[in-house]
Amino acid sequence: MATTAINLTPRDFKGKSDPDWCPGCGDFGVLAALQRAVAGLGLRPHEIMAISGIGCSSNLPGYFNAYGMHTLHGRSLAVATGAKMANHEMTVIVTGGDGDGYGIGGNHFTHTARRNTDLTYIVMNNQIYGLTTGQVSPTSSLGMTTKSTPFGNVEQPINPITSAIMNGATFVARAYSGDVVHLTNLIQQGIRHKGFAIIDVFSPCVTFNLDNTHDFFKERIKKLEDDNHDTSDWKTACEKAMLFGDTIYTGLFFESNRPSLEDVEPVLKTGGALSMRELGLDKEQAKKIIDRIM
Repeated sequence: MATTAINLTPRDFKGKSDPDWCPGCGDFGVLAALQRAVAGLGLRPHEIMAISGIGCSSNLPGYFNAYGMHTLHGRSLAVATGAKMANHEMTVIVTGGDGDGYGIGGNHFTHTARRNTDLTYIVMNNQIYGLTTGQVSPTSSLGMTTKSTPFGNVEQPINPITSAIMNGATFVARAYSGDVVHLTNLIQQGIRHKGFAIIDVFSPCVTFNLDNTHDFFKERIKKLEDDNHDTSDWKTACEKAMLFGDTIYTGLFFESNRPSLEDVEPVLKTGGALSMRELGLDKEQAKKIIDRIM
Protein backbone atom coordinates (compact mmCIF):
# COMPACT_ATOMS: atom_id res chain seq x y z
CA MET A 1 0.00 0.00 0.00
CA ALA A 2 1.37 3.40 -0.94
CA THR A 3 2.11 5.84 1.88
CA THR A 4 1.81 9.61 1.74
CA ALA A 5 4.61 11.75 3.13
CA ILE A 6 3.39 14.24 5.71
CA ASN A 7 5.21 17.55 5.95
CA LEU A 8 4.97 18.82 9.51
CA THR A 9 5.17 22.48 10.49
CA PRO A 10 6.47 24.09 13.70
CA ARG A 11 2.87 24.25 14.95
CA ASP A 12 2.71 20.46 14.89
CA PHE A 13 5.33 20.46 17.65
CA LYS A 14 3.32 22.72 19.96
CA GLY A 15 2.70 21.00 23.29
CA LYS A 16 -0.63 20.72 25.07
CA SER A 17 0.40 23.33 27.64
CA ASP A 18 1.22 26.97 26.98
CA PRO A 19 4.47 28.43 28.39
CA ASP A 20 4.18 30.29 31.69
CA TRP A 21 7.40 32.24 31.21
CA CYS A 22 7.46 35.97 31.88
CA PRO A 23 6.55 38.15 28.86
CA GLY A 24 9.76 38.90 26.98
CA CYS A 25 11.66 35.90 28.37
CA GLY A 26 14.33 34.68 25.99
CA ASP A 27 13.15 31.09 26.36
CA PHE A 28 10.24 31.76 23.99
CA GLY A 29 12.79 32.19 21.20
CA VAL A 30 14.47 28.89 22.08
CA LEU A 31 11.17 27.00 21.98
CA ALA A 32 10.26 28.57 18.63
CA ALA A 33 13.69 27.73 17.19
CA LEU A 34 13.50 24.11 18.38
CA GLN A 35 10.05 23.65 16.84
CA ARG A 36 11.26 25.12 13.56
CA ALA A 37 14.44 23.04 13.61
CA VAL A 38 12.81 19.63 14.02
CA ALA A 39 10.08 20.45 11.51
CA GLY A 40 12.72 21.54 9.00
CA LEU A 41 14.63 18.30 9.50
CA GLY A 42 11.51 16.26 8.76
CA LEU A 43 11.43 14.63 12.19
CA ARG A 44 8.23 13.28 13.75
CA PRO A 45 7.16 13.74 17.39
CA HIS A 46 7.45 10.00 18.09
CA GLU A 47 11.07 10.06 16.89
CA ILE A 48 12.11 12.66 19.48
CA MET A 49 12.57 12.64 23.24
CA ALA A 50 13.02 15.94 25.09
CA ILE A 51 14.55 15.66 28.56
CA SER A 52 15.07 18.44 31.09
CA GLY A 53 16.14 19.13 34.65
CA ILE A 54 14.67 21.79 36.95
CA GLY A 55 14.24 25.51 36.32
CA CYS A 56 12.23 27.95 34.21
CA SER A 57 13.85 26.67 31.02
CA SER A 58 13.48 23.05 32.09
CA ASN A 59 9.71 23.30 31.75
CA LEU A 60 10.22 23.22 27.98
CA PRO A 61 9.33 19.52 27.37
CA GLY A 62 5.80 20.32 28.53
CA TYR A 63 5.47 22.91 25.77
CA PHE A 64 6.92 20.69 23.06
CA ASN A 65 5.06 17.89 21.26
CA ALA A 66 7.31 14.84 21.58
CA TYR A 67 8.17 12.21 24.17
CA GLY A 68 9.36 14.08 27.23
CA MET A 69 10.78 13.71 30.72
CA HIS A 70 11.02 16.41 33.39
CA THR A 71 13.73 14.93 35.61
CA LEU A 72 15.73 15.93 38.69
CA HIS A 73 17.76 19.08 39.20
CA GLY A 74 21.07 18.74 37.35
CA ARG A 75 20.42 15.14 36.28
CA SER A 76 19.00 15.63 32.79
CA LEU A 77 22.16 14.52 30.97
CA ALA A 78 22.42 11.34 33.05
CA VAL A 79 18.82 10.42 32.28
CA ALA A 80 19.26 11.36 28.62
CA THR A 81 22.35 9.15 28.36
CA GLY A 82 20.34 6.21 29.66
CA ALA A 83 17.52 6.90 27.21
CA LYS A 84 19.91 7.22 24.30
CA MET A 85 21.75 4.02 25.14
CA ALA A 86 18.46 2.14 25.47
CA ASN A 87 17.24 3.44 22.11
CA HIS A 88 20.10 5.01 20.18
CA GLU A 89 17.86 5.30 17.12
CA MET A 90 15.84 8.06 18.78
CA THR A 91 16.73 11.76 18.59
CA VAL A 92 17.32 12.84 22.19
CA ILE A 93 17.31 16.56 22.96
CA VAL A 94 18.18 17.92 26.40
CA THR A 95 17.05 21.36 27.57
CA GLY A 96 17.87 23.28 30.72
CA GLY A 97 19.43 26.36 32.22
CA ASP A 98 22.85 27.53 33.39
CA GLY A 99 22.17 26.73 37.04
CA ASP A 100 20.78 23.29 36.27
CA GLY A 101 23.45 22.41 33.71
CA TYR A 102 26.62 24.12 34.92
CA GLY A 103 25.94 24.22 38.66
CA ILE A 104 24.44 21.11 40.23
CA GLY A 105 24.72 19.32 36.86
CA GLY A 106 28.30 20.34 36.16
CA ASN A 107 29.73 16.89 36.82
CA HIS A 108 27.34 15.25 34.35
CA PHE A 109 28.17 17.99 31.83
CA THR A 110 31.86 17.07 32.07
CA HIS A 111 31.41 13.32 31.68
CA THR A 112 28.78 13.50 28.94
CA ALA A 113 31.23 15.60 26.93
CA ARG A 114 34.13 13.18 27.40
CA ARG A 115 31.93 10.19 26.55
CA ASN A 116 30.67 12.05 23.47
CA THR A 117 27.15 10.67 23.82
CA ASP A 118 25.00 11.50 20.79
CA LEU A 119 22.79 14.12 22.45
CA THR A 120 21.84 17.68 21.57
CA TYR A 121 22.05 19.84 24.69
CA ILE A 122 20.38 23.26 24.55
CA VAL A 123 21.25 25.40 27.58
CA MET A 124 19.19 28.56 28.14
CA ASN A 125 21.84 30.69 29.80
CA ASN A 126 20.27 33.71 31.52
CA GLN A 127 23.22 34.17 33.89
CA ILE A 128 21.02 34.05 36.98
CA TYR A 129 18.74 31.71 38.93
CA GLY A 130 15.37 32.87 37.63
CA LEU A 131 13.01 30.23 39.07
CA THR A 132 14.17 30.99 42.62
CA THR A 133 13.82 34.73 41.96
CA GLY A 134 17.25 36.09 41.21
CA GLN A 135 20.32 34.58 42.86
CA VAL A 136 23.83 34.46 41.38
CA SER A 137 24.40 31.50 39.03
CA PRO A 138 27.57 29.77 37.72
CA THR A 139 27.62 32.11 34.70
CA SER A 140 26.87 35.40 36.48
CA SER A 141 29.45 38.10 35.79
CA LEU A 142 31.97 39.28 38.38
CA GLY A 143 30.55 42.14 40.41
CA MET A 144 26.93 41.35 39.53
CA THR A 145 24.50 42.41 42.24
CA THR A 146 21.81 39.82 43.03
CA LYS A 147 19.71 38.71 46.02
CA SER A 148 22.50 36.39 47.11
CA THR A 149 25.34 38.84 46.31
CA PRO A 150 24.11 42.28 47.43
CA PHE A 151 27.69 43.62 47.43
CA GLY A 152 28.58 42.10 44.05
CA ASN A 153 29.51 38.62 42.84
CA VAL A 154 33.08 37.67 43.79
CA GLU A 155 33.17 34.28 42.01
CA GLN A 156 34.69 33.79 38.57
CA PRO A 157 31.97 32.69 36.10
CA ILE A 158 32.29 29.39 34.28
CA ASN A 159 32.88 29.48 30.53
CA PRO A 160 30.66 26.74 29.04
CA ILE A 161 32.30 26.90 25.61
CA THR A 162 35.89 26.39 26.69
CA SER A 163 34.79 23.81 29.27
CA ALA A 164 32.90 21.79 26.65
CA ILE A 165 35.83 21.86 24.21
CA MET A 166 38.39 20.84 26.82
CA ASN A 167 36.17 18.05 28.14
CA GLY A 168 35.73 16.47 24.70
CA ALA A 169 32.44 17.70 23.25
CA THR A 170 32.51 17.40 19.47
CA PHE A 171 30.01 20.15 18.58
CA VAL A 172 30.22 23.36 20.59
CA ALA A 173 28.14 26.39 19.69
CA ARG A 174 26.66 29.55 21.17
CA ALA A 175 23.57 31.48 20.13
CA TYR A 176 21.29 34.34 21.16
CA SER A 177 17.60 33.56 21.60
CA GLY A 178 16.60 36.83 19.98
CA ASP A 179 18.00 35.59 16.64
CA VAL A 180 15.64 32.66 16.02
CA VAL A 181 16.82 32.04 12.45
CA HIS A 182 20.46 31.67 13.50
CA LEU A 183 19.53 29.52 16.52
CA THR A 184 17.31 27.29 14.38
CA ASN A 185 20.20 26.63 12.03
CA LEU A 186 22.56 25.77 14.90
CA ILE A 187 20.04 23.38 16.46
CA GLN A 188 19.62 21.60 13.13
CA GLN A 189 23.39 21.27 12.79
CA GLY A 190 23.61 19.98 16.35
CA ILE A 191 20.94 17.33 15.80
CA ARG A 192 22.58 16.17 12.57
CA HIS A 193 25.97 15.96 14.29
CA LYS A 194 26.89 12.47 15.56
CA GLY A 195 28.18 13.07 19.06
CA PHE A 196 27.67 15.41 22.00
CA ALA A 197 26.40 18.74 20.68
CA ILE A 198 26.03 21.63 23.11
CA ILE A 199 24.43 24.93 22.18
CA ASP A 200 24.78 27.55 24.91
CA VAL A 201 22.05 30.12 24.30
CA PHE A 202 22.03 33.61 25.77
CA SER A 203 18.39 33.77 26.86
CA PRO A 204 17.80 36.99 28.82
CA CYS A 205 15.81 36.88 32.06
CA VAL A 206 13.80 40.09 31.77
CA THR A 207 12.60 39.96 35.37
CA PHE A 208 15.67 39.29 37.53
CA ASN A 209 18.73 39.99 35.35
CA LEU A 210 18.70 43.62 34.32
CA ASP A 211 22.40 43.59 33.36
CA ASN A 212 22.46 41.03 30.54
CA THR A 213 19.40 42.23 28.66
CA HIS A 214 18.30 41.89 25.05
CA ASP A 215 19.77 45.34 24.34
CA PHE A 216 23.04 44.29 25.99
CA PHE A 217 23.47 41.38 23.59
CA LYS A 218 22.16 43.11 20.47
CA GLU A 219 24.90 45.74 20.80
CA ARG A 220 27.72 43.22 21.22
CA ILE A 221 26.98 40.00 19.36
CA LYS A 222 29.06 39.12 16.32
CA LYS A 223 28.70 35.88 14.34
CA LEU A 224 31.72 33.64 13.90
CA GLU A 225 30.59 32.98 10.33
CA ASP A 226 31.33 36.61 9.51
CA ASP A 227 34.97 36.05 10.55
CA ASN A 228 35.34 32.86 8.48
CA HIS A 229 36.15 31.01 11.68
CA ASP A 230 37.83 27.61 11.33
CA THR A 231 35.67 25.25 13.40
CA SER A 232 38.44 22.63 13.54
CA ASP A 233 40.79 25.03 15.36
CA TRP A 234 40.10 24.44 19.07
CA LYS A 235 42.69 26.96 20.23
CA THR A 236 41.21 29.89 18.29
CA ALA A 237 37.74 28.70 19.30
CA CYS A 238 38.68 28.98 22.98
CA GLU A 239 40.27 32.40 22.48
CA LYS A 240 37.13 33.76 20.82
CA ALA A 241 34.88 32.11 23.40
CA MET A 242 36.67 33.98 26.19
CA LEU A 243 35.77 37.39 24.76
CA PHE A 244 32.91 38.96 26.72
CA GLY A 245 33.14 42.69 26.29
CA ASP A 246 32.36 44.95 23.36
CA THR A 247 32.36 41.81 21.20
CA ILE A 248 30.63 38.55 22.11
CA TYR A 249 30.79 35.78 19.53
CA THR A 250 27.97 33.44 18.60
CA GLY A 251 27.96 30.55 16.13
CA LEU A 252 29.75 27.22 15.85
CA PHE A 253 33.04 27.41 17.73
CA PHE A 254 34.29 23.85 17.36
CA GLU A 255 33.38 20.58 15.64
CA SER A 256 35.21 17.27 15.29
CA ASN A 257 34.39 13.80 14.01
CA ARG A 258 35.57 11.84 17.05
CA PRO A 259 33.42 8.69 17.28
CA SER A 260 30.37 8.92 19.53
CA LEU A 261 29.74 6.61 22.48
CA GLU A 262 27.23 4.61 20.45
CA ASP A 263 29.82 4.06 17.71
CA VAL A 264 32.36 2.52 20.07
CA GLU A 265 30.06 0.59 22.43
CA PRO A 266 30.23 -3.05 21.20
CA VAL A 267 26.73 -3.94 22.45
CA LEU A 268 25.14 -1.36 20.17
CA LYS A 269 27.02 -2.23 16.98
CA THR A 270 24.58 -4.97 15.95
CA GLY A 271 21.01 -5.87 16.69
CA GLY A 272 19.42 -2.42 16.69
CA ALA A 273 18.10 -0.51 19.68
CA LEU A 274 18.26 -2.35 23.00
CA SER A 275 14.66 -1.44 23.77
CA MET A 276 13.51 -3.22 20.60
CA ARG A 277 15.42 -6.46 21.15
CA GLU A 278 14.06 -9.68 22.54
CA LEU A 279 14.52 -9.92 26.30
CA GLY A 280 17.26 -12.42 27.09
CA LEU A 281 15.16 -14.05 29.80
CA ASP A 282 12.31 -16.51 29.68
CA LYS A 283 8.95 -15.60 31.22
CA GLU A 284 9.66 -17.39 34.50
CA GLN A 285 12.99 -15.61 34.97
CA ALA A 286 11.46 -12.25 34.14
CA LYS A 287 8.61 -12.85 36.60
CA LYS A 288 11.04 -13.69 39.40
CA ILE A 289 12.94 -10.45 38.83
CA ILE A 290 9.77 -8.34 38.70
CA ASP A 291 8.35 -9.99 41.83
CA ARG A 292 11.59 -9.35 43.68
CA ILE A 293 11.64 -5.69 42.66
CA MET A 294 7.98 -5.14 43.47
